[in-house]
Parts: sequence; structure tokens; C-alpha cells
Amino acid sequence: MSEHDEAQARQLERTAQRKKRGYRPGGPAGRMIVTEKPRDFKGTVGKLVRFLGRFKFAVFAAFVFAIGSTVFAVIGPKVLSTATTELFGGIVAKVEGTGGINFEAIWAILLTTLAIYLGAAACMFVQGLILTYVSQKTCYEFRREISEKIDRLPVGYFERTSTGDTLSRITNDVDTLGQSLNQGISELLRAVVTIVGVLAVMLSINVVMTLVTLLIVPASLVCIRVIVKRSQKQFYAQQANLGAIDGLIEETFSGHAIVKAFGREQAAIDEFNATNERLYESAWKSQFLSGLMRPVMDVIGNLGYVVVAIMGSVFAVQGVITVGDIQAFIQYVKNFTQPITQLAQVANVLQMTAAAAERVFEFLEAEEEPVEELSVDTDELSCDVEFDHVRFGYDPEKAIIKDFSAKVAEGQTVAFVGPTGAGKTTLVKLLMRFYDVQGGAIRVGGVDVRDIAREDVRAMYGMVLQDTWLFHGTVRENIAYGKPDATDEEVEEAARRAFAHHFIETLPGGYDCMINEDASNISAGQRQLLTIARAFLSDRRMLVLDEATSSVDTRTEERIQQAMDDLMAGRTSFVIAHRLSTIRNADLILVIREGDIVEQGSHDELLAAGGFYAELYNAQFSE
Repeated sequence: MSEHDEAQARQLERTAQRKKRGYRPGGPAGRMIVTEKPRDFKGTVGKLVRFLGRFKFAVFAAFVFAIGSTVFAVIGPKVLSTATTELFGGIVAKVEGTGGINFEAIWAILLTTLAIYLGAAACMFVQGLILTYVSQKTCYEFRREISEKIDRLPVGYFERTSTGDTLSRITNDVDTLGQSLNQGISELLRAVVTIVGVLAVMLSINVVMTLVTLLIVPASLVCIRVIVKRSQKQFYAQQANLGAIDGLIEETFSGHAIVKAFGREQAAIDEFNATNERLYESAWKSQFLSGLMRPVMDVIGNLGYVVVAIMGSVFAVQGVITVGDIQAFIQYVKNFTQPITQLAQVANVLQMTAAAAERVFEFLEAEEEPVEELSVDTDELSCDVEFDHVRFGYDPEKAIIKDFSAKVAEGQTVAFVGPTGAGKTTLVKLLMRFYDVQGGAIRVGGVDVRDIAREDVRAMYGMVLQDTWLFHGTVRENIAYGKPDATDEEVEEAARRAFAHHFIETLPGGYDCMINEDASNISAGQRQLLTIARAFLSDRRMLVLDEATSSVDTRTEERIQQAMDDLMAGRTSFVIAHRLSTIRNADLILVIREGDIVEQGSHDELLAAGGFYAELYNAQFSE
């Protein structure tokens, strides 16, 4: 296998992994083709039917109007056939000299037929309106429930699941569900009612001709099955290659500078061309095979017309049926074969609906944080914090925090120091009850945090993280996120204390400047200043600072450090530090290594001890 082929194999493997995580490329093709089959089709359809139960009256009304439109459409040809019979009889009478054409009767029949078809169109319009309401209301309810579900899920769920997967469920899957649900229910109702109605009228015209027409059904089913079986494989291949080329483009453009730096432009072009060629091959085959459905069904239908015309002529000569009945029956044959094709398409749509619904229900049924009814008044608690032989691991069999014990007095600034993966951030997550300890206890004011409601625990902390988070809104709204009722003066004062006021004034619109979705219209350092201002404004009793000045320059860092010292004064503060220069003034430094405290003390004490902390410090500042 050449290097190029190996690269393509790796790309397809990455695509397969994405599919396992629920990734599906966007766009019409990504939405309309089933890229994965539901694991539990029957169970998922049952859940979906129960969910749709809240719209049962609307669905029932749509069913009634579907019956109405079908009844009108079915009796239309029968009524119109009487005009043909009347016209034929009039011509024969005129030729024989016994009478003429009764144009008044023909006009009455034609007006009646027009009214019938208008009634069918009106019923179909109302049915479509109702089903559109049901499908879009279903999407609305799903999105609402997913949004509410997100707030009830534990942090661990989002650490195990990619953000893209969650977004795919709330956008692509719900959108696919809405489109296919509208199409599927509408087509299913119309096809079933049409088949039943047409079959009943055909039987009333002539039983023998109807039985012959029914031979079309097995022939149609066999052809449909053969075509679908072959085209579906090509559709799956098309989606796999589409995912591969989509992922390839995403990776190449996101790492464009690296590609150019290592001179891999031609290799990237070759890889794209090979993937694009495979996409072309699978796409034209899938479209060609699926395009055979209509002409094959037309051929079978036309054969039915020929048989019906021959048999109808024989029966007309024998006086069994009229000429108008033959014309009506031929039209009914067309109306009979069309819904059979629709049912084949509905089967694919239902599978697509079930696949999307399964992923949505899987998210809605994910395990939530348990509901707590705890009533500890945190305002009465002191901010003393005690770690009492804490043990924790994301995998219970593999402990990250093994036996951690420490006491933090109210108002102290405590710094967590240690190598990457030592457990510093994990301790903060345990403090805020994003996770609960698996052994020992964490106490605030002498009360185990597990006896305090999660929202009350988190309301005690202000946070400034290394990974800044800003939302699409004004600068003022972002600063006031932790205190929505803050006045403009309070917001500006917090910005001044965080040394953000000056740069905010330079922005177009100042505090009313709109920050875009990814906050790319301001620099990384400015984003961090805004999150620090947010912490100033929220004025919580305890603070968590995770390398809060990592994205600002040295001079600004010194000024912010002074402001942070003012902010932390009198508050219990937990600081995760990588740049050890920022924690020299901490009251207590806990040096963590492999989940345990290996050293603790002040900066000067730890340097004098010449241990692990001294090694870390000297490594950063040695010449």
C-alpha cells in the first residue's frame, strides 16, 4: 500500500470514529441520507409515538383531512368517467339518428368534478398545514427539552462527550427529525388512505381487472427491493466519503500554516483528489441507481395500463362495463401504483427519522445530577475549608487524588502547584461539586459540601479561568454575567479595578461594543481582562483563579496582580499557578504530585527547604 493510500485509509478511519460519536456532515446531503441505522428501531419509534401523543388531536385532524383529500381524489375519476360515458353515448345516438350529446349534463358533471378536486386540494392544504405545525412544534419541544437537559447534566458528561456531538443532536438531528417527520407522516397517511380508497373503487368497477392490477404490487416490491438494496450501499459509501472529504478540508484548513511550513501542500492536494474521486464514484452510482426507481415503476405501470385497456375493451364489447369505466379504471391504476412507490420512500424516511430520534432520546435520557433538597444556609457558614483524606478518580479504579488532606483558614490565599496531571484542577472541581469525592470529605465552615446544594456551593465562588469564556453580547453584558442587576457604574468600576476600562473605551461603542460568537474581535489578553472584571463585579466570598493572568503582558500582569491582591483580601482564595512568580505572596502553597501533597508552606519556606518546589521555581527562573 502506498503512502497516499495509507493516508486515505487513516482518513476513513477518522471518519468512522466521528460517525461513532454521532458526527454527520451538514448540508442537504448530510441531513437527508441515513448515515447510521437505529440500534432499536421499534423502541425508538415507540418513544417517538408517545412523544407525539401530546399532539394527538392535531395528528388525528391531519388524518381526517388526509382521508377527506383522498376520498375526493378517488371519487373524482369515477365522477369524471360519467362525462365520458355521456359523451360517448351522445355521439353513438347522434350517429344512429336517435338523439344527440347532452351538453348540459356534461357541464354539470365537469363542474361537479372541479368542485371535488378543489375540495381535495383544500383538504390537502389543511393537512399539510397541520403536519407542518406538528413537526415544527416537535422540533421546538425537543430543542427546549435538550436546552433544559443541558443544565441538569453533570459536568462529567460534557468531559466525556465532544461539544460537536451535543451540537449535532440539538441542530442536525432535531432538524432531520422535523423534516423527515413532516414528510414521513404526510406521505404515509396519504399513501395508505389512497391505496385503500382506490382499491375499494376499483373493486366496485370490476373485480377481475382489479385482481389483475394487484399483480403489479409484487412486481413493484421486487424491483424496489433490488434497487434500494444496491443504491443504499452506494449512499452509505457516498456519506462515508463525504465525511472523509469534509474532515480532510477541516483538518487541512485549520492546520494550513503547518501544512505550508512542512511543505506538504502537494500531499494534501493528492489526498484531497483521491478522496474526491471516491466521492464522485459513489455519488454518481447512488444517484443513478436511485434514479432508476421512477422509470422502472413507470414501465410496470404502463404494462398495467396495457393489460387493463385490453381487458376493458373485451368487457366493454361484452357490455360488462362502460367506456367511461375503462377511462376511470386506467386512471385508478396510476393512482394505485404511485402510493406504492411512496411507501418505499416512506420506509427510508422512517429509518432516517428513527436514527435521528434515537440520538435525541439518548441525550434526553442521559443520567442527570440527582435532585437535592438541602437547606444549609451558606451565608451563616465561615469560609474555612478542610480537605479530609480526600480520594477521587474519574475512573474509580484509578485514583488521581489518593489521600489529600489540608486545612485552609478563612481569608487565606492557597496556591496549588505541581506538574501537569497532578490533580490541581480536579481539586477545584471537587471544591465546587462538579464531582463528589469518593473517599474522605471536603468541608466548608465545618459542613460537608455534599450536605449543601450544588448551586449554593457554586454561588460561594467567583471564578477566573485560563480558558476565557465570553458570549455573543455587549461588553457590559459579559462583565455583568455574574451579577445581572449591576448598575452601569458598578460595571465600569469593576472594569477599572481589572485595568480593562482603558481598552474598553477604545472599542467601537465602548461598553456597548458587541462581542461576536467566538470573541475573535478582541485579543486573548483583553478577553481575560473582561473575565477578571466579571469576578470583581460578582464579589463572591471565595475565589478560584486558574492561571488568571496567562494571556496578558508582563506590565499588565503586575498591575492586575495588585488588583487581585485587593480582590483576594479577606476572601478564601484558591489559585492554580504555573508561573510561580504569581504566587509568591500566597499564605499557603500546596505542592501536589501524583495526587498527594508532597510539600506545603510559604514561598520562602519552600525555597529554603530545597525540595520539589525549589526545583520547579529554579527551573523557571534559572539563567
